[in-house]
Amino acid sequence: MISLQANQVHTAEIQSEYRCSRSLDVFDSPALERLATQAAVGRHLRTSTVLEQLAADQSTAAIAVCLCEDDYPGWISMADLAYLEKAVHPYQPISLSTTEIQARVPAAIAFTQAAKDQPNHYLWGGTVAPNYDCSGLMQAAFASVGVWLPRDAYQQEAFTQAIAVSELQPGDLIFFGTPQKATHVGLYLGDNHYIHSSGKDQGHNGIAIDVLSDQASRIGQTYYAQLRGAGRIVATYQPSQTL
Repeated sequence: MISLQANQVHTAEIQSEYRCSRSLDVFDSPALERLATQAAVGRHLRTSTVLEQLAADQSTAAIAVCLCEDDYPGWISMADLAYLEKAVHPYQPISLSTTEIQARVPAAIAFTQAAKDQPNHYLWGGTVAPNYDCSGLMQAAFASVGVWLPRDAYQQEAFTQAIAVSELQPGDLIFFGTPQKATHVGLYLGDNHYIHSSGKDQGHNGIAIDVLSDQASRIGQTYYAQLRGAGRIVATYQPSQTL
């Protein structure tokens, strides 16, 4: 993943806002070699590039963009210009109370469980069905009920209200990683279980449910040893950039 600070599309440079007519891959460099995130159908993005002037330019392979809903920067392929339409109305975030968010938690949980029941594998940068990374699954699940979270696990940890693991309730996020940084996230289901999308090396290569315990399965024990803490979603993400 890439940080919000690196390769940021600065507010002063932003000229135009577009809407995705199909899901697009967003990469972490103009080389377009590594997926950073994905933009689902209907998402908005901003760019300082005048796309209409680039349509016939064969020398440019990538365009710097910033996704509106989570301020996430990246690059899209020139070939994907065909799937961008000028936004009729700029993206307008909504604000929800903690009570309103909690009322939507069961539907977000249902989203993850339905995603698990579909054939899937872990995809670094994945935020669009059927293949997700850990934080991409969390973002997609809550976005499906109108609650936007930041993109990456460490950003989601900073965004949520920190709670003790003993205070976990269904819908809370559980963070794993090193003492320095959260590198993995799961969604608490209750009864000491959580759902997450984990990779090949130390996970299930897809979406699965594990027990939060040092007595869990081998994979569950591996993640439990990296437990950092938990967070409760009490707000929706408000983008810092506006046109």
